[in-house]
Amino acid sequence: MKADIHPNYKEVVFQDLSSDFAFLTRSTLSSKETIKWTDGKEYALIKVDITSASHPFYTGKQKVMDTGGRIDRFRQRYAK
Repeated sequence: MKADIHPNYKEVVFQDLSSDFAFLTRSTLSSKETIKWTDGKEYALIKVDITSASHPFYTGKQKVMDTGGRIDRFRQRYAK
């Protein structure tokens, strides 16, 4: 393998923004934000919108995420 061409593979914490779910794993992603994990160490924090704790397939609950009023604009446009 060639030296210095592979990204840094380290432990990071992924946190779900819509729930309090977080998990520690390894990734090549990096972040300036850090979080103190249960083991007392600090890890890079990656914030994500959806994880298995909030995805409708895994939770069985349907949730509508309206970003930028798209649903309202659609309903207004085709209300006639």
